[in-house]
Amino acid sequence: MNNLIRITILRIAKILKRDIGGQTLENLTQFVMFGIVGVSNTIISYVINVLVLIVLHPFGFTWDYVAGNIVAFLLSVLWSFFWNDRMVFTQTEGQHRSLWKTLLKAYVAYGFTGIVLNNIMSWIWITVFSISKYIAPLINLIISVPLNFIINKLWTFKAD
Repeated sequence: MNNLIRITILRIAKILKRDIGGQTLENLTQFVMFGIVGVSNTIISYVINVLVLIVLHPFGFTWDYVAGNIVAFLLSVLWSFFWNDRMVFTQTEGQHRSLWKTLLKAYVAYGFTGIVLNNIMSWIWITVFSISKYIAPLINLIISVPLNFIINKLWTFKAD
């Protein structure tokens, strides 16, 4: 899949009359792969959240959505970690990183960008700028996805 993405990036660069190679090509390829993992992660998170709501519905819990969010977050970060480790931030020959340390870093990174930062930005968009609460999360993606990529690339998946 990485080769297909590289070829596509190179073709787009050629159409735009840009010369891309080396580290720039590698970074763009990683970013696109990170986006693909992110889309799958979003779908998985939503499905898990809904499944928790369905399972808890017969019990009449009033905070079922909180349980759904927590379970979805925990499992979707695990999903994202697995695929980012295998497809995006792969190790080269001789590199090593601790699986558990990297997984903990992934939870911290996604906790920061996915929970803390997104809630702060949502509050700002909604209360300060009167932007719709349905549009605010989309604006957050413009900031949180590139930031999350940088954090994962430079910290979470960095070799020991």
